[in-house]
Amino acid sequence: MPPSVASQATSGKPKLLDQVRDAIRLRHYSIRTEQVYTDWIRRFILFHKKRHPGEMSEVEVSQFLTHLAREGNVAASTQNQALSALLFLYKEVLNQKIGWLDKVERAKKPPKLPVVLSQEEVRRIFRHLAGVDKLMASLLYGSGLRLMECLRLRVKDIDFQYAQIVVRDGKGGKDRVTMLPVNLAEPLQRHLLRMKTQHDQDLEDGFGTVHLPFALARKFPNAEREWAWQYVFPSSRLSIDPRSGKKQRHHRAEGILQQAIKRAVRASGVAKPASCHTLRHSFATHLLERGSDIRTVQELLGHKDVSTTMIYTHVLNRPGIGVKSPMD
Repeated sequence: MPPSVASQATSGKPKLLDQVRDAIRLRHYSIRTEQVYTDWIRRFILFHKKRHPGEMSEVEVSQFLTHLAREGNVAASTQNQALSALLFLYKEVLNQKIGWLDKVERAKKPPKLPVVLSQEEVRRIFRHLAGVDKLMASLLYGSGLRLMECLRLRVKDIDFQYAQIVVRDGKGGKDRVTMLPVNLAEPLQRHLLRMKTQHDQDLEDGFGTVHLPFALARKFPNAEREWAWQYVFPSSRLSIDPRSGKKQRHHRAEGILQQAIKRAVRASGVAKPASCHTLRHSFATHLLERGSDIRTVQELLGHKDVSTTMIYTHVLNRPGIGVKSPMD
């Protein structure tokens, strides 16, 4: 019988959550995924009075997920995120090859139409943005980037000659190429000049390293200090990397731009629940409105299936296509 979580902590065996972290890092998952998965697993254990997950199975997992839906009133996507964390625990950490894992039903997420801004609404919102916030929002709208894709951009991924951006390790672990709007080239170059000055100062102060994905830091020991590998939108302050323990400059926190967009939407008077992701939706919709091929838009967005991109065609309906009104 598996030991309890409490007794495991006093033995020489690594704690369960440490085993989870090791398994996640072995598979090169992001620090965000590590934090989310360990949090859900901790909540699952506490919900069942600190019982070891090895003692539990389908019944306890279903009870926890039901609790999230009924008492927690969480969205289907949140419930599925919790399930993904538990499936990872049982399959990859506890190595339980048992059939019930595949029988746990995922919550069905009802299809929702995306919020899309008109071009005039985009202009109204952008009038209330400035500086780096405006530049980042312009990339979300002009290049169709997701928020974290924008934050994780490296200097080397911006190609001014070909007016394109390479998105590395996007959703699903895929790379893709998207457009760099011509009108953003000059302000982006000016921004990078300022960031280069900041990076040079960091190097002079004995810092200047940046987090590198996977094992690149070991393969290329000097790469972490090179300008090409620095974030396009670095944080305003140095911080301690939770994995390496190094004091270095990470990318900006996502909440900064999210709050800036929220304030801009409120100040603009646009009566839509617009967010950072709304700019990406608007990018796709406006391209289709201008006659771009849907397959091209699919590639720019990085969608695995064109059916995902098809959702943006809902706003392309034009008045007069339906049945003629008898009021005429």
